[in-house]
Amino acid sequence: MKQLHDTTKKLAGKYSKPERPVKDKEGKPITEIQQQRNRCVEYFEELLNKPAPMNPADVEAAHTDLPIDVNPPT
Repeated sequence: MKQLHDTTKKLAGKYSKPERPVKDKEGKPITEIQQQRNRCVEYFEELLNKPAPMNPADVEAAHTDLPIDVNPPT
């Protein structure tokens, strides 16, 4: 739905999607495109290569047979 809205605005000529600057680790905006790409790569490498948590969350397994009425309404 959002894509439809954005496309309609572009075609109508009234489209201005605000740009959000990429920031470095100190919070300063990065203006060069290649530096922005490098920062994104760095960010996701750090995010995806974190070690597993020492104390994993204690989550109960979901019930497999939930009481759901599948009969047609009367």
